[in-house]
Amino acid sequence: MTRRILLLRGVNVGGANRLPMSDFRDMLAGLGLGNPRTLIASGNAVFDDPSLPGLHGLITDTIAARFGFRPDLILHTPESFAAIMAANPFAAEAEGDGSKVHVFFLAAQATLDSAKIAALATTERLHLTPAALYLHAPDGIGRSKLVERLPRLLNTPSTARNWNTVTALANLAAT
Repeated sequence: MTRRILLLRGVNVGGANRLPMSDFRDMLAGLGLGNPRTLIASGNAVFDDPSLPGLHGLITDTIAARFGFRPDLILHTPESFAAIMAANPFAAEAEGDGSKVHVFFLAAQATLDSAKIAALATTERLHLTPAALYLHAPDGIGRSKLVERLPRLLNTPSTARNWNTVTALANLAAT
């Protein structure tokens, strides 16, 4: 079995795409995935995969059939997740306040328009790698024009987690 970390985009945000975590765990177990566990109500899960073929599509199709929406889904092994964590250029800032550092997990390698980023950024700093976009937002993300537009500026599906959640997911996957 291979341990997997699953990240869903746009789940339980503002009352849309409701996915109760207990139902989500039951669904994952029903697919034959071992020891499914969830972290907070925003579509984070860890489970053991017995090497099911087409796992990505199987999960998204089952969510669509059972819950009526088809979220973007990103899967990682603990090793690929750890590599993304190790590449964080804002590790010192994350140590100070993990809520101000975010990782956008990418479905595929992305590009960004530097001019658009420069026009939108105020205090935010970004670093793009093939697997992730790292964001340090010292003033928070609530009112950031850049953060509001980032999902559209990336040319691939993505889902973001703050550093506190990233760390908690890595710890959950290690148990």
